[in-house]
Amino acid sequence: MSEPNSEIGLIGLAVMGQNLALNIADHGFKISVFNRTTSKMQDFVKNHPDTPGGLVGFETLNAFVLSLKKPRKIIILVQAGWATDKVIESLVPLLEKEDIIIDGGNAKWDDTIRREKELNHLNLRFIGSGVSGGEEGARFGPSLMPGGNPEAWLELKPIWEAIAAKVNPQTGKPIEGATPGKPVEGGFSCTTYIGPNGAGHYVKMVHNGIEYGDMQMICEAYDLMRNILGLNPGEMGDIFSEWNKGELDSFLIDITADILKQTDPITGKPFVDVVLDSAGQKGTGKWTSVNALDMGTPAPTVAEAVFARCLSAVKEERVAASLICKGPKIPSFSGDSDDLIEAIRQALYASKICSYAQGFQLMREAQKEYSWSLDFGAIAQIFRGGCIIRAAFLQKITEAYVREPELANLLLDPYFKNAIDMCQKGWRKVVSLAAEHGVSTPTFSSALSYYDGYRTARLPQNLLQAQRDYFGAHSYERTDEVRGNFYHIDWPLPERPQTRV
Repeated sequence: MSEPNSEIGLIGLAVMGQNLALNIADHGFKISVFNRTTSKMQDFVKNHPDTPGGLVGFETLNAFVLSLKKPRKIIILVQAGWATDKVIESLVPLLEKEDIIIDGGNAKWDDTIRREKELNHLNLRFIGSGVSGGEEGARFGPSLMPGGNPEAWLELKPIWEAIAAKVNPQTGKPIEGATPGKPVEGGFSCTTYIGPNGAGHYVKMVHNGIEYGDMQMICEAYDLMRNILGLNPGEMGDIFSEWNKGELDSFLIDITADILKQTDPITGKPFVDVVLDSAGQKGTGKWTSVNALDMGTPAPTVAEAVFARCLSAVKEERVAASLICKGPKIPSFSGDSDDLIEAIRQALYASKICSYAQGFQLMREAQKEYSWSLDFGAIAQIFRGGCIIRAAFLQKITEAYVREPELANLLLDPYFKNAIDMCQKGWRKVVSLAAEHGVSTPTFSSALSYYDGYRTARLPQNLLQAQRDYFGAHSYERTDEVRGNFYHIDWPLPERPQTRV
């Protein structure tokens, strides 16, 4: 057996695994790879013989482990959940003290907390790292969100910083032009140590929840322009291209413009018109929403984005309902189209601010729950490149947390307060117009309700708490006493109709 000389190993050669392995090898790190289906590993290594660092494939897990320098660093990129546990179980007997397992899948953060505890007892180290950016990000520079053992992070740091997306520190713009074998120099790397145990995977989950919101908001802007203004996809594509030059500059706005300009190669129709309106999901948006409920933290815009996908999935039921349930009969829009397009842009931007405010507020509560210490400015900064929600707007979030590290909510930052003030009139106009025309805008509407609720000093839940005390003796607090003291009124039993025997 030759001396171990690979600096890192990777298990799982689906598309993400292959692309991440190539990214690592392109940056000069020798990497060992293993896949349960041996032929897949063999084909992969054969097809990429000349990477700068080198790819080495192994047919057995034991030989794979022995090929790695100590302390061994092994990335797992297989299906989250049961499959990840099985791979870890197979690795444990082959590893030695201080070896490091890195889970790069979309793991649930509490699974990561459990796995780290279990491996710590075995004197093994564990990192749960969010990996965002899809196939292209994995290949040319993802956003990486590692959490876990801090000493293990120091071992992994040179590789993670090398392969992550790079962003210009002056402009906050991603540095483009990465090509295989030619690593990008300069700029900061879109990775940083997030925190202990499940912190990295938690932040990745919230990233994905925000992503759900971003995508749904864009869909609502598209739907308003289609149904109220009657614009065709090409015209809307031009509008999104224009929006991408300003405050809404982002990866998702950019690809939306491309999609709307795309022609279907089979029918010649606009491509978007031949795509079935039934959306899939992999669960991270739902995890975000459920966790927000569990922690009592408002994240309604993310939740509405998840529910919008659920509603889209009942396609046949919706088609049947469209023949029975009727909406308002409104004359065609006769106002200024350009003014409405600008109002839709403002609604999209204001809703986006509220959605991100909810996501960062959720992370703020999670750090209390799990005793983490999260750097929100750094988190926003590593979202600037590589990941799906990468956007110019994120630089403003970093700047907000530089100004006030203990910022309770993004809506309280001067920049975002002024942005909402500038957009508010158009935002309200769009939500009202959508309701009048019967166009569904769940994220625009929920974001506006969140904003109005957050800025209201006295909400109607005083009545709700009185109701709870009436029917369940749940008690209430008073406005004219020191808060924290709870009271109860002996309410009279309501009169009930006599039952005849």
